Amino acid sequence: MRAAAYSRTGPARDVLAIIDKDRPEPGPGEVRIRIAWSGVNPSDVKARSGARSSALPYPQVVPHSDGAGIVDALGEGVPAHRLGERVWIWNGAWGRADGTAAEWIVVPSAQAVTLPDGVALDVGASFGIPALTACHAVSVDGGVAGKRLLVAGGAGAVGHYAVQMARLSGARQVIATVSSGEKAERARAAGADAVIDYRSEDLVARVAEETGGHGIDCIIEVDFAANAEHDFAMLAPEGRIVVYGSGAGQIQVPFVPAILKNVRLSFFIVYNLTDAHRAAAIERLHEWAAAGALQHAIALRLPLEEIAQAHEAVESGRVMGNVLLAIDAELAG
Repeated sequence: MRAAAYSRTGPARDVLAIIDKDRPEPGPGEVRIRIAWSGVNPSDVKARSGARSSALPYPQVVPHSDGAGIVDALGEGVPAHRLGERVWIWNGAWGRADGTAAEWIVVPSAQAVTLPDGVALDVGASFGIPALTACHAVSVDGGVAGKRLLVAGGAGAVGHYAVQMARLSGARQVIATVSSGEKAERARAAGADAVIDYRSEDLVARVAEETGGHGIDCIIEVDFAANAEHDFAMLAPEGRIVVYGSGAGQIQVPFVPAILKNVRLSFFIVYNLTDAHRAAAIERLHEWAAAGALQHAIALRLPLEEIAQAHEAVESGRVMGNVLLAIDAELAG
């Protein structure tokens, strides 16, 4: 089978290559999926570039944790009705050598989730990291119902979903930060009540104005290291920051504003959600998706052979939405 892989970290065009591998066979409790679409996420790019570590956990890595396709083989103990199901995949490359950037992947049956009727395979390839991250973020510590919420990076892959899901979850007010006029339009279309360009506006002053001096009850944060100082200044008393990303490994926290406001911090990574939290997020996500309540932003679709370009697009930070690789032209349509 065709796959993309790397055997050392470094720039995308230097280390990524298209290779031939044996088609995998499912073991007990596993399913094999013929991949239609593979999703490229910032975590995939960081792992390939060596941003986290230059040492690979395996001699060769087939990247990408997100994907969608058709179940075409079952391991022992998997119910027969799963054969032929349309599924999306979570944690495809997490703790594993072989991710979704290949024509086939074998995963435990639970990691291949049946897509709701009417939801396209390319949409499903965006569910594992962007959609589940947003879904869990708006439910942490009691959720956002009745709260004033700020979504950092409201036009990004996670932020775009988070704006919508906050609105669907009953947030009192949704404010999004962006870095351009085009991104502002995307966030407004997703349902943001107010959009602030943090590059050209006084973020703290605008938030005070938009909230009538109340401040923000909850911030969903994509880069805590870059935004911590502003975050604590914008928070209302008893406010919380839900952190799913940071551009740096060490973060300075302004202690006095935090303790005087009784601020709460919640950190999570979508790969390590508990079974209960993941199941709850999947249930909500499927309800919204099946009802047609979500906008799905796919910024770029490329063939597997252009995986380096896909990684560069994600790495640049300029794309608005998810980047996907078409693995099987027939299934991808």
